[in-house]
Parts: sequence; C-alpha cells; structure tokens
Amino acid sequence: MGKTLEDLLVERPGNPEVQEAHMKRMLAEVRAYKLRELREMMALTQTDVAETLSVSQKRISEIERGQVDFTKVDTLRRYADALGGSLKVEVTVGDETYQIA
Repeated sequence: MGKTLEDLLVERPGNPEVQEAHMKRMLAEVRAYKLRELREMMALTQTDVAETLSVSQKRISEIERGQVDFTKVDTLRRYADALGGSLKVEVTVGDETYQIA
C-alpha cells in the first residue's frame, strides 16, 4: 500500500519560513492582478497610467506584478486615483487597526 499524506508530512514536513514567503508572494501577485484587471476594464494601457503618474511604464508593470515593496505610498495613491479609486494604508496591532493614509 502507498504512503498516506500523514506519512509524507512526517518524512518531509516542509519549511514554515519558505512556505510563509511563498504565500506572501502569491497574495501580492493576486492583489496586483486585480489592479491590472481594473485598469483593463477602464480601457487604460500601462502607458496611459504611467503618463498620468509621471512614472515609467516599467514601474506600472512592476506594480501590477506585485512588486510594491519599494514603491512610494504616493505612487500607489496616484495609481488608485488614476483608476478612480482611493488608497487606504492601515496598521494592525492586535485587535486594533489604524488607518494611516
């Protein structure tokens, strides 16, 4: 008889740190994809948005691929504005959430 899932997990439990990093990357990509979908629904190109924000088309592409770690909050705010939306930046500590931008 073959091994069960439990057997495999005992043999190869995985690395929680690597799993967490992978999960964060996947969530960033999903969120970014939603931005791209919204932009496309508005019939805007990356170049259109880039010109509105005075940034490069490459920067818009990076944002839409989830690479926002080094993006200025102002750039993200202007991106949201260009799509007719708004940006909320929140900090959560315990059960409390504070909107900071």
